[in-house]
Amino acid sequence: MPLFKYKAIDASGKFISGSLDAGNPNDLELRLEKMDMDLVTFKLKDPGADIFGRNKVGRRDLINFSFYLEQLVRAGVPLLEGLADLRDGEENPTFRDIVTGLIEAIEGGNSFSQALELYPKIFDEVFVSLIHVGERSGRMAEVLVDITETLKWQDELLSKARKIVMYPLVIGTLVLSVILFLMIFIVPDIMDAIVGLGGVIPLETRMLMATSNFLVSYWYIVIAAPFATFFTLKYFYTTSSKAKFKMDGMLLKVFLVGPVNEKIKISRFTRYFALMFASGITVLDAINLSKPVVSNAVLEDGIERAWQQISEGSSISEAFKNIGIFPPLVVRMLRVGESSGQMDKSLNNVSYFFDRDINDSIDKMEPIMQTSMMAGIGAIVLWLALSVMGPIYDTIATIDF
Repeated sequence: MPLFKYKAIDASGKFISGSLDAGNPNDLELRLEKMDMDLVTFKLKDPGADIFGRNKVGRRDLINFSFYLEQLVRAGVPLLEGLADLRDGEENPTFRDIVTGLIEAIEGGNSFSQALELYPKIFDEVFVSLIHVGERSGRMAEVLVDITETLKWQDELLSKARKIVMYPLVIGTLVLSVILFLMIFIVPDIMDAIVGLGGVIPLETRMLMATSNFLVSYWYIVIAAPFATFFTLKYFYTTSSKAKFKMDGMLLKVFLVGPVNEKIKISRFTRYFALMFASGITVLDAINLSKPVVSNAVLEDGIERAWQQISEGSSISEAFKNIGIFPPLVVRMLRVGESSGQMDKSLNNVSYFFDRDINDSIDKMEPIMQTSMMAGIGAIVLWLALSVMGPIYDTIATIDF
């Protein structure tokens, strides 16, 4: 259904702005009347956040949604009343409209999981499947607790991953910007003065002159190259399965970052697998639904091959051992889970060990990356100093006082 941006008046006479899915303007007016609001103006709107990313539905919104809904369900509040309370207290207008759509879908005869399926970009397959399990088993509150904890874990993990990247990215951008400015506007004048002194120009100074001349002539190429490279790689990544497979494989092998990235994805897979297995989903369905959470074509291919072997009668541990991607710890804990009948606990142990290892790796990576960054900056500054001061010192040394 199209998304309408509207302005309406509530029962207290207050103007309310927001967006809502509706089949047509008449349908929009009827839906607003159910919310005790009278339509004033409306226009079609593209779904999602605006150009600045405002009103985007993020993981924090989902965490709050599942947490408060769990509290209401546990307190015995009917589902529709709980969703209505969440809608009225939601500050993000986009997510408030989504909750409104969920309420209307349920009132129209859909189950909660079926209503969630109407918003696949917000609620993924795992989220919907777990809610479906909660509906079937009558353990909705417990399932919502598991979803909340898993989303919190994901959010913390992503925050730590960003922490690794942000410092060198910010510092590197600033330093490169300063160097680019010096090379284009300052160094050429200095080089003209050095050439005017006469004498032999050393190699490092000639290299600096060549670099400066290139940047002066082709600065726009240097600035545009990173963006062109990024969008070119992104295009092939999204349009070519072979390119995506190769790039995902390379991302798992990048120095320092690659192994941590791999552990994060495997930990995420084992946590979701354990969560769904404990909720009563069959092994094959749990593996199939957990596969997309790794977001890596190489790992997804391995999980798919393991799923195929299990469906043909192989044991879980042997299937994951045969694909040769997952570390021995994962295979060992899968074997323990099979023999003990406590697969979810074994998988949670894997996730625990990996989480601890990830935290240790991140703590070690930060000083290494900071030291490497400072060493690189120092080397560039030393090169600039030698290139500029060297010829000047040589000229001064030849003067007979």
